[in-house]
Amino acid sequence: MKQLHECRSDFPSLERMVAGKPAAYFDGPGGTQVPRAVIEAITHYYVTSNANAHGPFVTSRETDETVDRTRERMAAFLGAVSGETVSFGANMTSLAFSLSRAISRVIRPGDEVIVTALDHEANRGPWLRLAEHGAVVRNVRMTQDGRLDLDDLRAQLSSRTKLVAVGYSSNALGTVNDLPLIRRLSREVGAWLIVDAVHYAPHFPLDVQSLDPDFLLCSAYKFYGPHVGILYARPGLLDQLPTDKLRPQSDEAPYRIETGTLNFAALAGVAAAVEYIASYGEGDGLRRRLVDAMNRIHAHEEQLASRLYAALSSLPHVTVYGQPFGTGLRAPTLSFAVEGVQAPDAARLLGEQGFFVWGGHFYAMSVIESLGLESQGGLVRVGISMYNTEEEVDRLAEAIGRLR
Repeated sequence: MKQLHECRSDFPSLERMVAGKPAAYFDGPGGTQVPRAVIEAITHYYVTSNANAHGPFVTSRETDETVDRTRERMAAFLGAVSGETVSFGANMTSLAFSLSRAISRVIRPGDEVIVTALDHEANRGPWLRLAEHGAVVRNVRMTQDGRLDLDDLRAQLSSRTKLVAVGYSSNALGTVNDLPLIRRLSREVGAWLIVDAVHYAPHFPLDVQSLDPDFLLCSAYKFYGPHVGILYARPGLLDQLPTDKLRPQSDEAPYRIETGTLNFAALAGVAAAVEYIASYGEGDGLRRRLVDAMNRIHAHEEQLASRLYAALSSLPHVTVYGQPFGTGLRAPTLSFAVEGVQAPDAARLLGEQGFFVWGGHFYAMSVIESLGLESQGGLVRVGISMYNTEEEVDRLAEAIGRLR
């Protein structure tokens, strides 16, 4: 088993210099860097097996094997029963819209759909469009300290609720929602649960068998892979939905929501990303190694994020948003505002010094609106990934301390 502190040498991009210093990649919530093993897997596919699927020749058969292997690797990553529950697409947003179009054909006027103010727009926009088909869309509030208002959720649920769309973790504030409770509440009224796990998946082990969502989406480029969207569907459920598909495409899950030709080289990279993560864990079998590795990654990231949270909280001109560390599960993502400095300007100034952070709304527009931060351009967001270090965190805190 490899040691986590050794991982930096696996990421070629970390060698980049900005302003005479090593670049510090804190932009993981928008997309992590990619290890050499993933790059090599993509290159190897193009060199040896580049062909379309389902053909009668060797490179096409190897492409089929690549797709099947990646489904099985992702099933292990998700804790799913098999790769037959895993579909692929260009990105999470595209898959969510495809799923929304299918659900729109079974929704009835007066059916109720619940979204939340804490979510990324990719887990709001597709479901808001169901109102065009007669659905009543209800919005769950978020609290000013960055949590989902569960009392409001309980009040919104009813016998007419058909769908609850919720994020596992906020990409803006790092909040981890109580999904087991939300699953229980949605089950009590017979509603489908759609989970956006894009921001959760890079930081914690996923277990869809335990959580039992109806659908769960994530993106490989947030956990050290290429740009591929992933959809988990509860066994048997996707087969019931009238998805958009061409006549030759299989009617069965997981294929029936996969429109057009998949990005096979990228899928080879997804499998390599899962295997790369597993190389930092111990245990018998891929699933156990993945869970162990994700727990190790979480511990490392939380230690760094807690250190940064404490440092930023001590700065009088900085306001940190979101839950403090040590009070429950929380993603290692910190968002803050600098007094007198617009968020995009703060991110630009830090970027000029080699600190790669985001400034704005990060597509979590309703979070910024709920906090009343539109006038200052949103928030500055720092994400901790497995390759970040204490030295980077301390340098960043010093640089933020100089922003005025």
